[in-house]
Amino acid sequence: MSKNKLFLLDAYALIYRSYYAFIKNPRINSKGQNTSAVFGFVNTLEELLRKENPSHIAVAFDPPGPTFRHAEYEAYKAQREATPEDIKISVPIIKEIIEAYNVPALEVPGYEADDVIGTIAKQAAKEGFDVYMMTPRQRLCPTCRRAYLYLQTQIRQQRFRHPRPPKGNGKICPVESDAND
Repeated sequence: MSKNKLFLLDAYALIYRSYYAFIKNPRINSKGQNTSAVFGFVNTLEELLRKENPSHIAVAFDPPGPTFRHAEYEAYKAQREATPEDIKISVPIIKEIIEAYNVPALEVPGYEADDVIGTIAKQAAKEGFDVYMMTPRQRLCPTCRRAYLYLQTQIRQQRFRHPRPPKGNGKICPVESDAND
């Protein structure tokens, strides 16, 4: 294990997970706003910082607008439901919190967070980092030998190693999309 430990978080995966974790008992503030996504995201970030003590960390966001996949496949994510309004309201708050933690927020126009995470994981692993990706995309990192998929379940974490390098252009490494994309 390297002393350089990089954690890369998929922002929207954690935001959605947090929001829906409290769907039956949402966290509502004194102004009547649903803060479930913010509450869950911050709790996850705090737990990660406390338990894993990463030397480096970043949070990747999907950019607004289409990605290269939309250009290749017009119906990409067309069947997805609209983002809940409570999540839309929570994202800028979460970005402010990330900034307050002095954690870099990554957003690359035309590329999803998964692509950015996979690319950085591959580059960082080449530089000797142990890379942990907190994302639901289990196939995300066949990118490198020193990268781990970090899946957070309710109580325990599991780490998986991926053996194969990805195909990519050397800048942003595309990952396969989910069946529901």
